Amino acid sequence: MIIYFSGTGNTRWAATTLSEKTGEKLIDITDIAGTDVSYKLEEGERLGFCFPVHGWRPPLIVRNFIRRLSIINAEGHYCYVLCTTGDNVGEAVDIFERDLKRIGVHLDSAFSLIMPESYVGLPFMDVDTRDKEKQKKEKATEDLERFTDMIMKRQTGVKDLVIGRWPKINSRLIGSFFVNHLITDKPFHVTEDLCIRCGKCAEACPVNDIIWSKGSMPKWKHNGSCLSCFACYHHCPKHAIEYGGRTKNKGQYFFEKNERR
Repeated sequence: MIIYFSGTGNTRWAATTLSEKTGEKLIDITDIAGTDVSYKLEEGERLGFCFPVHGWRPPLIVRNFIRRLSIINAEGHYCYVLCTTGDNVGEAVDIFERDLKRIGVHLDSAFSLIMPESYVGLPFMDVDTRDKEKQKKEKATEDLERFTDMIMKRQTGVKDLVIGRWPKINSRLIGSFFVNHLITDKPFHVTEDLCIRCGKCAEACPVNDIIWSKGSMPKWKHNGSCLSCFACYHHCPKHAIEYGGRTKNKGQYFFEKNERR
């Protein structure tokens, strides 16, 4: 079983690739978020979790899901986590491991994949260049093959993570600011003369935070569900969505974007 969340597609690619190699089923957290969920693992089944790092922490949707998750027979089953990140993970895995421990699940190994950057919500952050994106994807493909081999062999005690130089500062201080002040849909707005009212932003939103009907402009719900994953921004074919003034003249990225050109 591989339980995953993905915003702009990096983690979906990793989780899908793992599923194809291991033969284990995929479960998308967005399909079951907000409900109490209970699973019983089959004999020999691995338990995998895959998610992107948000503000050097697990995404709120993932943490909230874990709080309502029950694995009936977790003991004795191999459990791993794979994080995707544009740079480093900080203490995200430590936080996630504590969350798992609270529901009686032991984490055996952890891995991180450096993937193309998608967070554009701060003035100094933008998507990667095409060359850097290509390099990251090539390296991630190699790393994922190596991780898959370890997962197939059920290797324990592995922490193949890029934690960065200041994991405590990033995950605790900056991470707290990120959660309390930067996860919001309030700055999102649409440039009316660019918007073609196609609804792709609403379709891309993993938490259904965008109201849209045929021929209308999108509106965000402002109900606290937004994850600031920027899937809406990145999937807009006309680059009509902005996040306050922070995304002006910045690029767009989702996993399949440049492959389609």
